Amino acid sequence: MTTSAQQQTDRINVRDSESLARWTSELDTTEEQLKDAVAQVGDKAADVEMHLKGTRSTTNKDRIEQAGADRAE
Repeated sequence: MTTSAQQQTDRINVRDSESLARWTSELDTTEEQLKDAVAQVGDKAADVEMHLKGTRSTTNKDRIEQAGADRAE
């Protein structure tokens, strides 16, 4: 598989109508939601999928504590 072909399989190109159609279908989302997710987490399909599903590597408690720590600085 070439680098270009690899990029097509795990990257989301929001400027390409075929890519948009494929990923909106695969991720069961709208183009607007997909574009917003890509803007927030980048174009890696796995990252976008996790973002859309709301999956996080931290808990709400962890995020609250981190936000508090950031404010204290």
